[in-house]
Formats: sequence, structure tokens, C-alpha cells
Amino acid sequence: MIKMWIALVLAALAVGASAQSCSCETMKWATCDGTPCECYILTGDQMRQELDCTKLIPKCFLMKAEMYRAKKGLDTRTGGKPVETAFLDNDGIYDPECENDGKFKAKQCNNTEECWCVNSAGVRRTDKGDKDLKCEKLVETYWVRLQLTHKPVTGPVDAKQLKMAIAEAIHRRYDNFNKDMVDNVEYDPDSRMIVVDVKKPKGERKSDLTQMAYYMEKDVKVLPLFRNQDKFEPMVGTQKMEMENILVYYVDEEAPTFTMKHLPGGIIAVIVVVVLVVVAGLLFLFFYRRRQSQKYNKAQQREMDPM
Repeated sequence: MIKMWIALVLAALAVGASAQSCSCETMKWATCDGTPCECYILTGDQMRQELDCTKLIPKCFLMKAEMYRAKKGLDTRTGGKPVETAFLDNDGIYDPECENDGKFKAKQCNNTEECWCVNSAGVRRTDKGDKDLKCEKLVETYWVRLQLTHKPVTGPVDAKQLKMAIAEAIHRRYDNFNKDMVDNVEYDPDSRMIVVDVKKPKGERKSDLTQMAYYMEKDVKVLPLFRNQDKFEPMVGTQKMEMENILVYYVDEEAPTFTMKHLPGGIIAVIVVVVLVVVAGLLFLFFYRRRQSQKYNKAQQREMDPM
């Protein structure tokens, strides 16, 4: 009888231990249960998205969950362009349409009649149009520039060690991300700014830079998406670099196709003023040279009259 009770207690402890270990380390909003452990996030009323918690969760799924949580009043979120075609995500979060594997659909409408084309990061890369807008394919982002600012530190930062520290921190924190893709790191100690270029070869589809960038953005701006609430804090020598601000620039394999007709009125006004000033300057120069030429011709004629 005693043996039977011991067996029951051990079984209960085993079940309890199994329940405790059933969690999603890469997504703190996930609900996990069952044997074997299964995890999911809600992306709508009675809409579950199953998760593979051994990897970073696709950004498209994360944005859908974030939009749903915002609607329900749950917590979500409280150095320049690398090239001319780089652009920021100025539209913010929206409720995206996702493929079954978590990739963004090339055309997004956010449940409205207004649509636009996005890149593999889900960031708008065209002007907005109507439902008839054509998005031929999902254009891949192959380069992200992370512009970070760190909090004050006690001593000088060794710029040579900084690249290794950043690459190692990205590798360890973001699903063993390939640190060889950390192409370049620049540091300005006066502004405490770190600029990190992360690139992959054009045409490469195994690595997803946008997932890593989205997780890092949350680490710095809000609260980590990981169940473990540690933040992205590279160690340079004995100093921990705690970040306080981040901008993410996206460079796609094909340039975006924004046009002037959808620029904000203020920007268009500035462009018009600049053009008018240039035109006025050219006209002034033209008439000034013409007047000088006429004076020279008259003076030359007066000199020749006595002859």
C-alpha cells in the first residue's frame, strides 16, 4: 500500500515537472500545454497560431498577435541610411496577412480597401493603392542597418572589440544567428552611437534578417519577446553595453517604388520651394550676364566712335 502511494506521488511530481517545463522560450505571450508540449499564440478570437518554440517566431505571426493583443487591451509595446534605397518602417504595426510558413504575403490591405506591397520584413515598399494593386512577388530584404545608442558607461569602449562583442551577442541571443553576417560595425563615442550592418548574399533564402531585427527592436524599445526577460546587452571587455534607442533601416534586393504623389504635403512644399529658388537663381544669373554683356557692348562702341 505504501509503495502504491509513493508511486502515485512520484507520478504526480513527474506530471507537475512536465507541466512546468512546457513553455515557449522564444515567445512570452505563448500558451503551452500537453504531452508532448504544444504552444500557440492567439491572433484573433478563437484563432490559434501553432508555434515552433525552438526557433525565433516569424515576424508576421508576431505582428498579428500584437495587433490582437492591442485590440483586447493587453500589453504589446509601450546613423542614417546605408544606401539611398534604404527605408524605415514609418507606418508602424498593422494586422498582416501571413503565409502558412509565417512569411508575409506580398500584398497587404489591413482589412481595408487600401492596399500596398511589402518586403520580406512586412514593411511597405510602394505607394498605397486600391484592391486592384498588383504585387508580383515578395521582395527579399538582404541588408539591415541597426542604428543603436547605448547608455553611458564608466570607461572608454574599445572599438576593435565592439564588433566581436556585437556579433557574439547577436549569435547567442537570436537563435544562433550566423555572426559572419555582421558585416560592419562603426562606433561614435561622442554620441554613443553604434551602427551595425547585417548582410546576407542576394538570393540567399535560408537566413531571415528581419526576424532577428524585430526581436532586437523589442529588446531595446519595449520589453523582450523572450520568456527570459534579459535584454540585448553586449559585453565589451568588462563593460556591459545597455542599449536605449534603435532605428532599423531596410535594404531590399530591388529598390522600392515610392512616388512623389504620396509624399506628405510639408515635404512636397519644401521640394517646390527649393525648385523655385533654384529657378529664380538661374533667371537672375541669366539676366545679370545679359545686362553685363550689353554694358560691355555699349562701352566698346563708344571707344570706337572717335576712330
